Amino acid sequence: MAMMVVRKVKRLKDLEQEKDALCSGMEVLEKARLWYLQRLEENQARQGSFQTQQSGVNPRQDGAAEAWSCLLRSRIQRVNGSLGSVMTEPNVTSGSSASLPDAVTDSDLRWQNTALAQEVSDKNRKISLLEFEKDTILEQLDELQAR
Repeated sequence: MAMMVVRKVKRLKDLEQEKDALCSGMEVLEKARLWYLQRLEENQARQGSFQTQQSGVNPRQDGAAEAWSCLLRSRIQRVNGSLGSVMTEPNVTSGSSASLPDAVTDSDLRWQNTALAQEVSDKNRKISLLEFEKDTILEQLDELQAR
């Protein structure tokens, strides 16, 4: 009997911690929603100014903007994937049809996928930075040859 009471208290404590985490997540999601809206507005403004722009863009600034855009895109995609993963994960605690070992295996695969996606993102960032450096060096070479 005492053991059953201890389990119930522990379960109630777990549920309270889950509720706290969910409330915290809701706050983060609201801030994220506002951040996404702001980025969308900035993106639309940049698209508008790009379309009306008559003269050429400084290649150095353009390269930096491309590298930053690539980095931002990869981070956003990682966040979107993580949120999607959380929402589609089987809910083991609600007695869903997935067994615990299947859920653990699924969770392991999702973790490996996240780790691989992070690695790809890091490599994409490095590639973007290397391309930016290459463009800068080529620009310097062109300047030297023009002299």
